[in-house]
Amino acid sequence: MQAPPVKLPIYYLRQVAQTISDMGVDVHAWLARSQLQESQLDDTNQTLTFATFRSLVLDALAMTQEPALSLLVGSRLRLNTHGVLGYAAMNCGTLQQAIEVLERYSLLRTPLVKLQHQMVNGELRVMVVENFPLGDIRRVMLEAALLGVKNVVDFLAAGARPITQVVFACAPPTYAPLAVKIFQCEVAYDQPWTGFVLPLEAASRPLHPIDPNTYQEALMICQRALDKIIQDETLAMRVRRVLLERSTAFPSLQLTARLFHMTPRTLHRNLLTEGSSYRSILEDVRHTLAIEHLKTDRLSIQEIAFALGYSDMANFRRAFKRWEGLAPSDFRLQALSGSVAPRAPGSEQDNEAGYENHGPDNLVQMRLDPGEVAKEVAHSDDAPHP
Repeated sequence: MQAPPVKLPIYYLRQVAQTISDMGVDVHAWLARSQLQESQLDDTNQTLTFATFRSLVLDALAMTQEPALSLLVGSRLRLNTHGVLGYAAMNCGTLQQAIEVLERYSLLRTPLVKLQHQMVNGELRVMVVENFPLGDIRRVMLEAALLGVKNVVDFLAAGARPITQVVFACAPPTYAPLAVKIFQCEVAYDQPWTGFVLPLEAASRPLHPIDPNTYQEALMICQRALDKIIQDETLAMRVRRVLLERSTAFPSLQLTARLFHMTPRTLHRNLLTEGSSYRSILEDVRHTLAIEHLKTDRLSIQEIAFALGYSDMANFRRAFKRWEGLAPSDFRLQALSGSVAPRAPGSEQDNEAGYENHGPDNLVQMRLDPGEVAKEVAHSDDAPHP
């Protein structure tokens, strides 16, 4: 698995810098480790690679020696730190509408995590989901993002604090009591998902009179910004997003090509120029989802393999051991006990192999050469799609 091929906006590094500065850390020295300067923190056009962002997070943790740093940073993520997205949320008529706006346009602030919501038994569940395997910064990102969203909800609710419970799909950290104080509600660990819960009645209650024109204008601004981001995305990123959005039944190469108004051969050729392929992207998405499923005991390992499109359990076990160095059962045992973290993206073991599809759903490792790559589209219909 390669490091996420994304450009990360620098928006929230200012809050990290302010937090560690208050703790006595030399911000100049912290940034210098990643060849950055403090003046760049105010440049909204500045972007980072995932590797640089990860290094900044890990350096901040090491230099502060504060395991709860994510919560301290998340406490600074108020409505006015979210730019036009915060402006759009502020002009929503209900909390549910605001959450839907945050979900739809979360890519404006970060490509690493996203929001998903669902209604269950009179409750609105809002989940924070990673778009890429975040490895050793996963807990930091999810805690900070979750607290940031909760701060927005609390602000819009005028201090009513409608969120009744915060949940994490991980073991409780040493600072769990502090998390309860900061979130100001029940916090549960070892849960099947990460997010928060609020009563549907509170989510649908009108907040305040809104100007429909202002709301529509805010949405138009967000949509224009989102369209620009999507236009600037690489094809590989767009394909990955499509696979994640259709993870209950991954579209084939042919169907994916059709979604982009391309022939399968053209899609393959364009991905190849970016150093990628449909097959390697699918493998990475499967890795991401396998980790998420195995962190809970909701599905058996056989059910996970089937959900990811593997009809042969042996192939799933082989693939997962290649990804994480552990059998799926061993990874689950350690994940549920809180003693394992997913392998960091871009590790040497993850980058050294290519993949071939043997049968419609199963992946086994092999060395990739141009002849084998061509198999991906050898049987595809090259006629233009209508």
